[in-house]
Amino acid sequence: MTRGPTIVRVTPGSGTGGRGIKCCCCRCCECFNLGYLTTQHGLIKLAEAMLGGLCQSLLVKYGMAEAGSMGSAFHSFLTTASACLLTTALLITCYVLSNNTQQLIRQSIFECLFNSVACFLYLSASSYMGVAVNIYLYPKYALVSMYSAYPAMTAVYYIGVIVGILHGVDAYIAYKYHKGYR
Repeated sequence: MTRGPTIVRVTPGSGTGGRGIKCCCCRCCECFNLGYLTTQHGLIKLAEAMLGGLCQSLLVKYGMAEAGSMGSAFHSFLTTASACLLTTALLITCYVLSNNTQQLIRQSIFECLFNSVACFLYLSASSYMGVAVNIYLYPKYALVSMYSAYPAMTAVYYIGVIVGILHGVDAYIAYKYHKGYR
């Protein structure tokens, strides 16, 4: 069975909430689609970005000194967090700046694929990091007083699992939106 051409219609003013910033009696900066940030999709994207940023900052602050002992687990998690955070931040920026962009990208397969890949990368990097942290950092934690790398890296791989699950939920929502089930 062949599929006919896909027609994408973006109606002006169709959106996901109020545009701009509500002042006392009017709306300012209506070029911004800030209402997107209060939708379900916007809140999930914000949570992905904040938790991904938290992972990245913990990795840089507490894990750099121990990167040699953790090996490629550290580097793979840092790469995953950096790539997914950058893409998520770009998507949020595009969605806030343009309602049309938000409608068009969400209808495409990009959101489904990106979130599926991000889910896989976060979950696999978290499991790899969990093994490395418990094998290489726990013995130091048991011996050295005030050793902060172990608790921080443990928090990183736990948060990584949460972010992976969030990306999985986002992939499912994006798939439903792509197929027209909204």
